[in-house]
Amino acid sequence: MASEAFRILRTNLQFTSPDRELKTMLVTSAGPGEGKSTVAANLAAAWAQSGERVLLVSCDLRRPIIHRIFGISNTPGLTGYLAGRASIEEVIQPTSVPGLDLIASGPVPPNPAELLQSKAMGQFLRAVREDYDVVICDGAPVMAVTDAAVVASQTDGTILVVEAGQTPREAAIHAKELLEQAKANILGVVLNKINVRDQKNRYYYYYYRYSEAE
Repeated sequence: MASEAFRILRTNLQFTSPDRELKTMLVTSAGPGEGKSTVAANLAAAWAQSGERVLLVSCDLRRPIIHRIFGISNTPGLTGYLAGRASIEEVIQPTSVPGLDLIASGPVPPNPAELLQSKAMGQFLRAVREDYDVVICDGAPVMAVTDAAVVASQTDGTILVVEAGQTPREAAIHAKELLEQAKANILGVVLNKINVRDQKNRYYYYYYRYSEAE
Protein backbone atom coordinates (compact mmCIF):
# COMPACT_ATOMS: atom_id res chain seq x y z
CA MET A 1 0.00 0.00 0.00
CA ALA A 2 2.83 2.41 0.78
CA SER A 3 4.34 1.91 -2.70
CA GLU A 4 0.99 2.85 -4.26
CA ALA A 5 0.90 6.03 -2.19
CA PHE A 6 4.33 7.04 -3.48
CA ARG A 7 3.24 6.39 -7.06
CA ILE A 8 0.29 8.72 -6.43
CA LEU A 9 2.64 11.30 -4.94
CA ARG A 10 4.92 11.02 -7.98
CA THR A 11 1.98 11.50 -10.34
CA ASN A 12 0.71 14.51 -8.40
CA LEU A 13 4.14 16.11 -8.53
CA GLN A 14 4.39 15.54 -12.27
CA PHE A 15 1.24 17.62 -12.76
CA THR A 16 2.07 20.28 -10.17
CA SER A 17 4.03 22.57 -12.50
CA PRO A 18 2.86 21.93 -16.07
CA ASP A 19 4.44 25.18 -17.31
CA ARG A 20 7.69 24.81 -15.41
CA GLU A 21 10.31 22.10 -15.77
CA LEU A 22 10.56 20.10 -12.57
CA LYS A 23 13.85 18.19 -12.53
CA THR A 24 15.46 19.00 -9.18
CA MET A 25 13.49 18.68 -5.96
CA LEU A 26 14.29 19.08 -2.28
CA VAL A 27 12.59 16.96 0.38
CA THR A 28 12.78 18.50 3.84
CA SER A 29 10.84 18.66 7.11
CA ALA A 30 10.15 21.15 9.87
CA GLY A 31 12.19 19.25 12.46
CA PRO A 32 14.18 16.02 12.85
CA GLY A 33 12.61 12.56 13.03
CA GLU A 34 9.63 13.28 10.78
CA GLY A 35 10.62 10.76 8.11
CA LYS A 36 11.87 13.04 5.33
CA SER A 37 14.72 10.71 4.33
CA THR A 38 12.38 7.73 4.08
CA VAL A 39 9.99 9.78 1.96
CA ALA A 40 12.84 10.96 -0.29
CA ALA A 41 14.14 7.41 -0.75
CA ASN A 42 10.74 5.93 -1.54
CA LEU A 43 9.78 8.76 -3.86
CA ALA A 44 13.05 8.36 -5.76
CA ALA A 45 12.45 4.61 -6.08
CA ALA A 46 8.88 5.16 -7.29
CA TRP A 47 10.11 7.62 -9.90
CA ALA A 48 12.81 5.23 -11.11
CA GLN A 49 10.26 2.43 -11.39
CA SER A 50 8.31 4.57 -13.87
CA GLY A 51 11.23 4.31 -16.27
CA GLU A 52 12.94 7.62 -15.49
CA ARG A 53 16.65 7.96 -14.74
CA VAL A 54 16.77 9.24 -11.16
CA LEU A 55 19.50 10.53 -8.86
CA LEU A 56 18.99 10.70 -5.10
CA VAL A 57 21.37 13.10 -3.35
CA SER A 58 21.95 13.21 0.40
CA CYS A 59 22.13 16.95 1.15
CA ASP A 60 21.67 16.45 4.89
CA LEU A 61 25.36 16.91 5.63
CA ARG A 62 24.96 16.91 9.42
CA ARG A 63 22.93 13.75 10.17
CA PRO A 64 22.88 11.68 6.96
CA ILE A 65 21.01 8.37 6.82
CA ILE A 66 20.24 7.86 3.12
CA HIS A 67 23.35 5.71 2.66
CA ARG A 68 22.16 3.46 5.51
CA ILE A 69 18.75 3.02 3.90
CA PHE A 70 20.40 1.66 0.76
CA GLY A 71 23.31 -0.05 2.50
CA ILE A 72 26.08 1.76 0.63
CA SER A 73 29.25 3.61 1.61
CA ASN A 74 28.98 7.21 2.78
CA THR A 75 32.30 8.21 1.18
CA PRO A 76 33.51 10.09 -0.75
CA GLY A 77 30.02 11.53 -1.11
CA LEU A 78 28.74 15.02 -1.87
CA THR A 79 31.17 16.71 0.52
CA GLY A 80 34.02 14.94 -1.24
CA TYR A 81 32.95 16.52 -4.52
CA LEU A 82 32.22 19.97 -3.07
CA ALA A 83 35.63 20.01 -1.37
CA GLY A 84 37.33 19.16 -4.65
CA ARG A 85 38.51 15.72 -3.60
CA ALA A 86 36.40 13.68 -6.03
CA SER A 87 34.62 14.04 -9.37
CA ILE A 88 30.88 13.65 -9.86
CA GLU A 89 31.48 10.28 -11.50
CA GLU A 90 33.42 9.11 -8.46
CA VAL A 91 30.68 9.98 -5.95
CA ILE A 92 27.75 8.43 -7.85
CA GLN A 93 26.82 4.94 -6.65
CA PRO A 94 24.23 2.58 -8.17
CA THR A 95 21.46 1.16 -6.00
CA SER A 96 19.53 -2.10 -6.14
CA VAL A 97 16.63 -0.20 -7.77
CA PRO A 98 17.04 -0.14 -11.57
CA GLY A 99 17.40 3.41 -12.83
CA LEU A 100 18.18 4.87 -9.42
CA ASP A 101 21.64 6.19 -8.55
CA LEU A 102 22.65 7.73 -5.25
CA ILE A 103 25.18 10.24 -3.96
CA ALA A 104 25.79 9.88 -0.23
CA SER A 105 26.53 12.94 1.90
CA GLY A 106 30.16 12.11 2.63
CA PRO A 107 32.08 12.93 5.83
CA VAL A 108 30.45 15.60 8.02
CA PRO A 109 32.16 18.93 7.22
CA PRO A 110 32.75 21.83 9.63
CA ASN A 111 30.83 24.21 7.34
CA PRO A 112 27.79 22.47 5.78
CA ALA A 113 25.82 25.62 4.91
CA GLU A 114 28.83 27.24 3.25
CA LEU A 115 29.48 24.14 1.14
CA LEU A 116 25.85 23.96 0.02
CA GLN A 117 25.94 27.64 -0.92
CA SER A 118 29.21 27.37 -2.82
CA LYS A 119 29.77 27.75 -6.55
CA ALA A 120 30.65 24.05 -6.61
CA MET A 121 27.12 23.17 -5.45
CA GLY A 122 25.58 25.26 -8.20
CA GLN A 123 27.83 23.62 -10.77
CA PHE A 124 26.93 20.20 -9.34
CA LEU A 125 23.17 20.77 -9.68
CA ARG A 126 23.53 22.09 -13.22
CA ALA A 127 25.59 19.05 -14.20
CA VAL A 128 23.33 16.36 -12.73
CA ARG A 129 20.13 17.90 -14.09
CA GLU A 130 21.61 17.38 -17.57
CA ASP A 131 22.42 13.72 -16.90
CA TYR A 132 19.23 12.66 -15.09
CA ASP A 133 15.49 12.97 -15.65
CA VAL A 134 14.85 13.66 -11.97
CA VAL A 135 17.16 14.68 -9.11
CA ILE A 136 15.79 14.36 -5.56
CA CYS A 137 17.72 15.96 -2.70
CA ASP A 138 17.24 14.85 0.89
CA GLY A 139 17.87 18.01 2.91
CA ALA A 140 18.30 18.88 6.56
CA PRO A 141 15.24 19.96 8.61
CA VAL A 142 14.24 23.55 7.87
CA MET A 143 14.00 24.84 11.43
CA ALA A 144 17.19 23.23 12.71
CA VAL A 145 19.72 24.89 10.38
CA THR A 146 19.83 27.08 7.27
CA ASP A 147 21.03 24.22 5.03
CA ALA A 148 17.59 23.30 3.65
CA ALA A 149 16.74 26.89 2.77
CA VAL A 150 20.02 27.16 0.88
CA VAL A 151 19.27 24.06 -1.20
CA ALA A 152 15.62 25.05 -1.67
CA SER A 153 16.69 28.27 -3.35
CA GLN A 154 18.70 26.26 -5.91
CA THR A 155 16.15 23.57 -6.83
CA ASP A 156 13.01 23.60 -8.99
CA GLY A 157 10.68 22.65 -6.14
CA THR A 158 10.46 21.73 -2.47
CA ILE A 159 8.38 19.13 -0.64
CA LEU A 160 7.76 19.60 3.08
CA VAL A 161 7.28 16.48 5.22
CA VAL A 162 5.29 16.74 8.47
CA GLU A 163 4.54 13.96 10.93
CA ALA A 164 0.86 13.27 11.60
CA GLY A 165 -0.08 14.07 15.18
CA GLN A 166 3.46 15.13 16.11
CA THR A 167 4.54 18.17 14.12
CA PRO A 168 3.03 21.25 15.82
CA ARG A 169 0.94 23.40 13.50
CA GLU A 170 3.06 26.43 14.41
CA ALA A 171 6.24 24.57 13.46
CA ALA A 172 4.84 23.57 10.06
CA ILE A 173 3.73 27.14 9.37
CA HIS A 174 7.10 28.52 10.42
CA ALA A 175 8.91 26.01 8.23
CA LYS A 176 6.75 27.08 5.29
CA GLU A 177 7.56 30.75 5.98
CA LEU A 178 11.30 30.04 6.13
CA LEU A 179 11.14 28.27 2.78
CA GLU A 180 9.17 31.13 1.25
CA GLN A 181 11.78 33.59 2.52
CA ALA A 182 14.38 31.51 0.67
CA LYS A 183 12.30 31.89 -2.53
CA ALA A 184 11.55 28.17 -2.57
CA ASN A 185 8.93 26.84 -4.97
CA ILE A 186 6.85 24.89 -2.44
CA LEU A 187 5.15 22.03 -4.27
CA GLY A 188 3.18 20.67 -1.34
CA VAL A 189 3.20 18.68 1.88
CA VAL A 190 3.55 14.99 2.65
CA LEU A 191 1.68 14.04 5.81
CA ASN A 192 3.77 11.16 7.12
CA LYS A 193 3.25 8.33 9.63
CA ILE A 194 -0.53 8.33 9.52
CA ASN A 195 -2.12 5.59 11.63
CA VAL A 196 -3.71 3.53 8.87
CA ARG A 197 -6.17 1.92 11.29
CA ASP A 198 -7.77 5.32 11.70
CA GLN A 199 -7.83 6.15 7.99
CA LYS A 200 -10.63 4.92 5.77
CA ASN A 201 -8.55 5.36 2.63
CA ARG A 202 -5.64 3.48 4.26
CA TYR A 203 -2.94 5.58 2.60
CA TYR A 204 0.27 6.00 4.52
CA TYR A 205 0.94 9.33 2.89
CA TYR A 206 -1.32 12.06 1.62
CA TYR A 207 -0.29 14.82 -0.71
CA TYR A 208 -1.99 18.18 -0.92
CA ARG A 209 -1.23 21.67 -2.10
CA TYR A 210 -0.83 24.47 0.41
CA SER A 211 -3.64 26.32 -1.30
CA GLU A 212 -5.94 23.39 -0.56
CA ALA A 213 -4.82 23.09 3.07
CA GLU A 214 -5.32 26.72 4.03
